[in-house]
Amino acid sequence: MRVAVVLYNHIEPIELAVIGTLSMAKRVTDRLSYFTVSEKGGMVELQNGLRVEADYSFANAPAADVVIITGGPGWRVQVKNESMLDFIRQRHANSETVASVCTGALIVGATGLLAGKAATTKAPVTGPEECPLETLARQCPDTEVVEAVVVDEGEIVTGGGVTLGIDLTLYLLERFLGADVCYETARIMEYDAAMDVNQNRRPILRCHDSSTSVTTE
Repeated sequence: MRVAVVLYNHIEPIELAVIGTLSMAKRVTDRLSYFTVSEKGGMVELQNGLRVEADYSFANAPAADVVIITGGPGWRVQVKNESMLDFIRQRHANSETVASVCTGALIVGATGLLAGKAATTKAPVTGPEECPLETLARQCPDTEVVEAVVVDEGEIVTGGGVTLGIDLTLYLLERFLGADVCYETARIMEYDAAMDVNQNRRPILRCHDSSTSVTTE
């Protein structure tokens, strides 16, 4: 299983928990690899100043089984960024599963790939912000927007907000590599209890047969 994690300016640093979860999973299985990608490659500035260096650009990133779109305030720019939208559409056309964390779903929605599907995104907000669930419903009126931990539509998988990106990543590990990899990763992260609590308070919606074959390792 090869995972591409898409970064862009002003994602929330906590979205890097996706990468942390994948890193822990590599202690459990040798069938996993991952890399980061941004529009131009190189340095990306996250929200509040943290800087990270992406491994690849959109132009030279290798194939993957899953492409995870991260979230954060920068989504407002990315929904208008045709390079980002075209990258996601092309990866989807190449039969790569497109997944999103938090407000990354709003970027996926801007591609048109959520039309006729169910999807989720971040729910809690602070101050005068509009709930992203409401934003997604307004911007994608042909999408069934639900509050959930994960919504799996087969080639599109959307996850809830902020730390639920960990749950989304664990779910993908289970779907592609099996329950043992998922639950052992959660255990060594000391996240197994939190995963159970999250699934008890919000659903995981599987809208298709999620059996999956891995094409790259």
